[in-house]
Amino acid sequence: MTTKLHDGAETGCLVYAVVRPEEREALPPAGVDDAPLRLVVHGTVAAVVNEIAVQRPPGRRADLMAYSRVLDGLLPDGVVVPVQFGSVVPDDSAVVEELLAPNEDYFAELFEQLAGRSQLNVRATYRDGSALAEIVAGDTEIAELQARTKDLPEDAALTDRVRLGQLVADALDVVRDRDSAMLWDAIIPMTVGQRLVPGTGTDAVCDLIVLVDDGRVTEVEERLEELAEAVHPRMRLRLVGPVPPYDFIGEVSWA
Repeated sequence: MTTKLHDGAETGCLVYAVVRPEEREALPPAGVDDAPLRLVVHGTVAAVVNEIAVQRPPGRRADLMAYSRVLDGLLPDGVVVPVQFGSVVPDDSAVVEELLAPNEDYFAELFEQLAGRSQLNVRATYRDGSALAEIVAGDTEIAELQARTKDLPEDAALTDRVRLGQLVADALDVVRDRDSAMLWDAIIPMTVGQRLVPGTGTDAVCDLIVLVDDGRVTEVEERLEELAEAVHPRMRLRLVGPVPPYDFIGEVSWA
C-alpha cells in the first residue's frame, strides 16, 4: 500500500483503467516510469494502477505515450474502461473508496455495453486545397473577388477581402457538411455507437469516431479502403484503431 498524497507522501497510485479482474491473468509489463502494473480489486471490478512519485506528476509526452501503450496492451484480453490520463490518488484504499466502490454498478453496465466492441477513429482531410479550388471554380463571385484582391496589398480592398472571406467560409461549411454526411452514411450502418466532430479551417473535413462489434472491424476497414480510393483525388482518410473506447464511457464520477 502506498502512503497518502495529501499527507505529503512520496508516492501515489496512477490509475489507467477499470477492467474485469477475471479477464486479467496478465498485465502489460510496465507503465509510466517503467513501474510495474498491478490490479486493485473490488468485487466485480478492478483498477489497473502503478506507483508514481508524487513529486513528478504525469504530464510529459513520454507519460502519455506510456499510458496509451498500457491501454492498448489491455485491449486484446477483455473490456477496458479508460480512466482519464494523469489520475493519481493516494493509495489502494483511495482507488477503492473513490473510484471502484461508488461506481461498481456503472462499470458493470459499461462492461456489458462495451464487451466485444472496439473504437475506430477516422480522420478525413482535403488534399492540397482541393476544397478551396472547387469553391473558386464553382462560384463566380468568389472567383472574381479572389482575382480582384490577389495582388493587392493586405490593407487594400478591405471590403472585398471581408466579403471574400465570408463567402469562402460559408461555402466551405456547405462542402464540409456534404462530405461529412457522405462518410457518415457509408459507415454508420455498420456501427453500434458514433460521434462526428466537424472539422475547422480549410483542410479538415471531420473526425468520425465509431464503436464497432469486433466481428465487423474488418468489414468497416474494407469499406473505408473503398471510400479512400473513391475520394482519393479530393480527400485523405486516416484510420486509427481498434483502440480502447475512450469516447464511449461517459462521465465517471470520483467520490
